[in-house]
Amino acid sequence: MPDLRNASFKPTPTWYEDADTYWKAVPSSIGGMLGGLDQVHAPDIRDSRSFLAKLQSSPTLRLSTRYACDCGAGIGRVTKNLLLPLFDSVDLVEQNPDFLREARSSYLKQDIQRVPDMFAAGLQSFTPPLSRYDVIWCQWVLSHLTDNDMLAFLGRCRQGLADGGIVCVKENVAMEGYIIDSDDSSVTRSPVIFERLFASA
Repeated sequence: MPDLRNASFKPTPTWYEDADTYWKAVPSSIGGMLGGLDQVHAPDIRDSRSFLAKLQSSPTLRLSTRYACDCGAGIGRVTKNLLLPLFDSVDLVEQNPDFLREARSSYLKQDIQRVPDMFAAGLQSFTPPLSRYDVIWCQWVLSHLTDNDMLAFLGRCRQGLADGGIVCVKENVAMEGYIIDSDDSSVTRSPVIFERLFASA
């Protein structure tokens, strides 16, 4: 089996266009959001709830439950099952307009009054509204950003946080280096690389 690890990551000239093409062919369903691994849904939401509960109970963070942002939201799987049960309002950021239409018309229809904004944008171009969010939740989406665009995005997130707000990142990780997937234009980073990028943001 070939070693897919790379010491460096140089995105292709059509990195974002290729990712957009890939996701436009994905069904607007839970299975589509999870790459056909529907069985991941329940344990994923359970573990994320436990993680957020620990943050919300922390006496040092004093995290508000007023407003969250779901980045790379798809049809709103995380919004519906994780964020809306915990926060008063949740915005969605999603590049694929078909996913947002499904969220608005069906998947999130029952709770749509608590979803003030749906931003049709990739994170490489998204700027959060100033000082709005208590939590900006980024799950399985930063892998689609180049290192430079991830740094820039995290910098903009800083300006989008309310007092005491935080950015939460949930991503797959590589043992070392980068693992590049040319099918969907994504890159899996090692914890060392993530820590370096976070420290620079």
